[in-house]
Amino acid sequence: MRGSVRKKGGRWYYSFEIGRINGKRKRVEHAGGSTKSEAETALRKALNEFEKCGSTIQESNISVSDYFDYWYKEYVLINLKYNTQQNYKRIIDKHIKTSIGKYRLKLLNPNILQNFLNNKRIEGYSKNSISGFYGLLSGALKYAVHPGQFIRESPMIYVKMPKFNNIKNEDNLKIITLEQFNTIVNRFPKGSNFYIPLQIAFNTGMRAAEVCGLTWDCVDLENKTIKVEKILIGKGKGIWEFGTPKTNSSCRTICIGETLVKILSHHKTWQKQNKLKYGKYYKKSNFVCTKENGKNITTDSLKYLSRIVNYELHIRFNFHSLRHTHATMLLESGANIKDIQERLGHSNLATTMDTYSHVTKKMKNDTVDILENMLSKKLPTT
Repeated sequence: MRGSVRKKGGRWYYSFEIGRINGKRKRVEHAGGSTKSEAETALRKALNEFEKCGSTIQESNISVSDYFDYWYKEYVLINLKYNTQQNYKRIIDKHIKTSIGKYRLKLLNPNILQNFLNNKRIEGYSKNSISGFYGLLSGALKYAVHPGQFIRESPMIYVKMPKFNNIKNEDNLKIITLEQFNTIVNRFPKGSNFYIPLQIAFNTGMRAAEVCGLTWDCVDLENKTIKVEKILIGKGKGIWEFGTPKTNSSCRTICIGETLVKILSHHKTWQKQNKLKYGKYYKKSNFVCTKENGKNITTDSLKYLSRIVNYELHIRFNFHSLRHTHATMLLESGANIKDIQERLGHSNLATTMDTYSHVTKKMKNDTVDILENMLSKKLPTT
């Protein structure tokens, strides 16, 4: 053991050298306890903290399962948003620990990790799910290198995503037609719990949590805009609170048309009437999307809406379908794709282009047809 212990008076002390300062050796000494054994234990702990910068976990002893618990506590809970925390916790408990949790962290190699992802592909998990596994593993094992210093190199740098068919179309995005949207609105007409959320999402492309978190102070009916600056997050056990949007670019101002302005104006009047009708039993809030008694609509409520649309109306649908439908309709009508990117709150244009590649491909073909039509009228025939 580097360092030493000695008895001084009625107590034992430990000391060790920490280096040279101005050419002179620098040594520290601290009280270690009332016995030699306690002082030796304190010395080992102090040396470990000095050499490992406070980490008391030994690389040789930590398992993948224990490391991911450590990473979740030290990084995820501190730096990531609540919904991401919950998603990572589910992946760690359901997939990481059950498949590779038994391995020693330092023995984890690219082959084990590649097989893990490949098996998830074989089991039928979607590209988005496996991309989530890949991102979590990459981030966690990068942290294990630095600042964690548990391993020298991340094995994930040699692992590749399994191959998927990258073609996106209206079917797998669950895009609906205008006729199908009217069918859904007829099932949930004006005055029902879901009429307003449906109309907002269809007319703006806002995400479910953005729609549910919308408050009247973010709606400007006079200037015809909606400001997206917060979302509604479920904390479990019926507890809901505001959170920040998905990305910085998700904070945006959306221009709305006269159709939605009229719908929201009538809805605001309807809420005031219900306040008088229910009196003290009315749930007072500033939410735009509320039930008749003033209680706000949550993303859990919207899951019920999706089940009704799928199983009663037999329309392939989830609430996110309205966002995809909104973007697709704008693209097909010739709207500027940069404007659509900003409207949806995508952080870059590539995301918009990739998500709606089925539409942009059709637009390219339409452009060629337009060119051919122009040339056929102006060029001489042979």
